[in-house]
Amino acid sequence: MADQIVLRNVTKIFTTKTLGDITAVDNFNISVHEGECFSFLGPSGCGKSTTLRMIAGFEDLTNGEIELCGKLVSSSEKKLYIPPEERGLGMVFQAFAVWPHMTVFDNVAFPLAIKKVNKSEIKTRVAEALKHTSLTGLEDVYPGELSGGQQQRIALARAIVTNPKVMLLDEPLSNLDPKLRETMRFEIKALQKKFGFTIIFVTHDQSEAMAISDRMMVCDMGKIMQIDTPENLYNHPNSRFVHNFLGESTFINVEVKGKKVYPVGSNQELKIAIPEGVTGKMVVATRPNEIELTTSSEDGYKSHIEKRIFLTDRTEYLVPVGEQMVKIQTPHRIRFNEQDGCYVKFIEPIWYPVDDAATEAERNKRQLI
Repeated sequence: MADQIVLRNVTKIFTTKTLGDITAVDNFNISVHEGECFSFLGPSGCGKSTTLRMIAGFEDLTNGEIELCGKLVSSSEKKLYIPPEERGLGMVFQAFAVWPHMTVFDNVAFPLAIKKVNKSEIKTRVAEALKHTSLTGLEDVYPGELSGGQQQRIALARAIVTNPKVMLLDEPLSNLDPKLRETMRFEIKALQKKFGFTIIFVTHDQSEAMAISDRMMVCDMGKIMQIDTPENLYNHPNSRFVHNFLGESTFINVEVKGKKVYPVGSNQELKIAIPEGVTGKMVVATRPNEIELTTSSEDGYKSHIEKRIFLTDRTEYLVPVGEQMVKIQTPHRIRFNEQDGCYVKFIEPIWYPVDDAATEAERNKRQLI
């Protein structure tokens, strides 16, 4: 499978008045395959939108090079920069970016008119784009008369009308209500299947990225943390940050003494396997729905139910483990009452180093840039 988008050692440094030089994107190496939906995922200030803007040509890079569809479009070494309009990309942004003074037809036809495509072909291609975005019959309507979902469809139609090989989607669904967002996810995937374009999808919404992506890149503070399929990222996160960012997480501060594990603030042993070479203070991580809550003492940590919360699809319990309150999620058929005694079992947790306070401070600072 050919690589449609390639970033080699791409770095972007911004100079700010108050914070000096900030490396927004630090040596990114990414290959996106033809026909793939590849998501950039991370918190504000992680570098995902800056990377997308460099691919689009709205930002030049500080170092490295970018290749699109086998053609070099940005290179710091070769002093090469191809402007956005010559990169042949389809783009859809968070703001619907439709022109209110133009009809739906004219909005969608605009990129073809700029390229001086003949009128009969424009009419044919716009009709096709409107058909596949469920806008047929609205050609003469103005965007202000339409819903947010319909306006976003105009932006999608305008992006696909040029038959791009690559589509860049920057938070395209974040201004829509939850039900419409879910519908639009499926519509975007259907459009990709129909037209065969490659997608780069930028979002901070984990569930959105996991639903739409073939592969995802999780980044933090300008660095790539992990690239993999949604399933592998969720089940095998390589860092505490990735674990915490992708779905609900339970972290327990522990200390390994000899061959035993103790939660911080407790002299009761936590019976879990210790990886080779691990000692001292660590963090064990798991998902709240992967923790076993039982009345059996076998390999369990003795505790009690501090709080019980009934939710539509599960029951949540807060249970003290050492000095921490641990969230546990179970099916409704597993029932405990508040103050009931219980045993907690951790099934194959993942081990991570203790958090670095300086790292967290840097992460918070970047969100303000």
